[in-house]
Amino acid sequence: MRLVASAGVRRHRVVRGRRSRPDARFYAGAGKLSEIGTAAEDLNAAFVVFNHELSPAQARNVEKALGGGRRVLDRTELILEIFSQRARTAEGKLQVELARLQHLSTRLVRGWTHLERQRGGLGATGGPGEKQIELDRRYLSQRVRVLKDRIHALEKRRHVQRRARARREVLSVSIVGYTNAGKSTLFNALAHAGAYAADQLFATLDTTTRRIWLKDAGHVALSDTVGFIRQLPHDLVAAFRATLEETVQADLLLHVVDASSPAREAQAADVEKVLEEIGAGGVPRILVWNKIDAALTGRELAPAVERDQYGRITRVFVSARTGAGLDGLREAIAEFARGRAGERAATAALAQSIQH
Repeated sequence: MRLVASAGVRRHRVVRGRRSRPDARFYAGAGKLSEIGTAAEDLNAAFVVFNHELSPAQARNVEKALGGGRRVLDRTELILEIFSQRARTAEGKLQVELARLQHLSTRLVRGWTHLERQRGGLGATGGPGEKQIELDRRYLSQRVRVLKDRIHALEKRRHVQRRARARREVLSVSIVGYTNAGKSTLFNALAHAGAYAADQLFATLDTTTRRIWLKDAGHVALSDTVGFIRQLPHDLVAAFRATLEETVQADLLLHVVDASSPAREAQAADVEKVLEEIGAGGVPRILVWNKIDAALTGRELAPAVERDQYGRITRVFVSARTGAGLDGLREAIAEFARGRAGERAATAALAQSIQH
């Protein structure tokens, strides 16, 4: 599981199971939990990770049942841990901390608290216990309020920047896609930028925007955004609202798909689902199949541009790493910009004729 590796935790053993529905007490059944416990004992494991969302009660019950001071993480907590390690800018760190505290607030129940462990991250020691729970709640409430105020200030600044771009009629293009699809590599190739790019999940958490010049289109504001993933935790979506706003307000989305992934169709569908959830479902988009130099299709994918029945470009095949197909992508963006400019000119002419 790449999420576990991305968090810096060495995976020792995978225990799989199937149930028609989760067990109310442990999520996994009693027999499967015993199997997990045996594996944890044999390996002297410090962490047990569930690739599912656990309720606070289920996580607490599993931890008590396993014993040995082992920390139980569900999918959301694991992703939050990765985000806390990846955040580089002040804005990214604020948003990650807000997401962690909002998620943690649901875990402060019946005297069971992970606040001290969450503060310390992976590998930290146990919490202070039941007598601290009211202090924990007060701390969380106050800190969440401070973080929201700071993020709101950043949100206002982004809004001012977007209005300035709109007044200058600068096309806004956001790169979106599943995590590790090559978004930052594509951004660097198009913008000649130095955004951090790595072969790891959630390498980018902070939106980076650069102005680029395209022939016949003029200036374009190109933004690199955080990657999406299946079952993206709602706490993260809420906390990263200021960052995701760039996606919602964009004129055009470049939906990057990893052509080399066997799960590319499912990943693309997951991204589309998240775009709908954040209110970006109606934003025009171009599908960008990246990594065609490594595609697992049984045949070599060549740089190409596909159009729909109306002649509009719908998909572009590129390799951000080698540069293959990037000219076609630039032309696709420029073509969209020309069409948008034409629509605006027609609207303005219609409005002027009505006034007269």
